[in-house]
Amino acid sequence: MNIWLVMILGGLLTYLIRLSFIWLFERFDVPPLLRRALRFAPIAVLTVFVFQELLMPTGKLDVSLANSRLLAGLLACVVAWRTRNTLITILSGMGALFLIQTFLHF
Repeated sequence: MNIWLVMILGGLLTYLIRLSFIWLFERFDVPPLLRRALRFAPIAVLTVFVFQELLMPTGKLDVSLANSRLLAGLLACVVAWRTRNTLITILSGMGALFLIQTFLHF
């Protein structure tokens, strides 16, 4: 019973937090500069998560050739630059990581 209560309260709290921003932006005139800046917040947060996984897979900064995640990420960057296709980029990065970890035993 406790797990259901936590899930329901967590969902309700998340909903209310999101609703509060919708309500505030609807009621108040937000400066255009702030509105433009807030558009980049999700991308900034996602970038932090991705770079943390690529550069710090063990909790410490690792920019060596032994870092299989970094190598796969660099390959994915090249694929993204050349193809501009999100699905191919994700698949190539995942495939490269699998192959590097399987055959090179990093």
